[in-house]
Amino acid sequence: MAHYPLNHPLRPVFRFLAFLAGAYLTLFGAIGLGVTAGDPVFHRGSDWVLGLRTNPATAWLTLLLGVVLLAVVLVGRNLYHRVTLVLGWALAGYAMIMMAMIQTDANVFNVSMVNVIVLTVLGLIVLTAGLYGKVGTPEPAPGESRAAHGIRA
Repeated sequence: MAHYPLNHPLRPVFRFLAFLAGAYLTLFGAIGLGVTAGDPVFHRGSDWVLGLRTNPATAWLTLLLGVVLLAVVLVGRNLYHRVTLVLGWALAGYAMIMMAMIQTDANVFNVSMVNVIVLTVLGLIVLTAGLYGKVGTPEPAPGESRAAHGIRA
C-alpha cells in the first residue's frame, strides 16, 4: 500500500506548481482555439502556440485538462490529491502515446517532440503535486511520520 504524507510542509509549493501547470495548459488551449479557428478538428497544419504544435482537437483537449486542473487546485482538500494523481499519470501517458505516433498518420493531435517533452514534464509536476497533496487532521500526522520513518510507538 502506498504511503502518502499527510499535511506535508511543501504542499503549498507543489500546489502552486500544479496551478502553474494548469494555467499553462488552459492558456495553450485557449490561444490554440483562436489560432486554429476554422480549421478541421484533426488538421495536420503548421500551427504553433506557446512553442507547441496544435490543432483544434489538441487545443480542446488541453483546455479541458487545464480547466479541470485549475478547478481541483482551487477546491483543494483530498479531491486535489486524488485528481492530480490521475491527471499527472494521464498527461505523462498521453505524451508517451503521442511520442509513438509522431511520424505516422495516427498523429491526429498534430504533436511534435517538443509537445511530448513539455507534456511529460507537466505530467510529472502534476503527479508530484498529487503525491504531496494529501490533507488530514493534525492528530494522525505524527503517527504517519513515525510509520514513514519505521519508528515503532
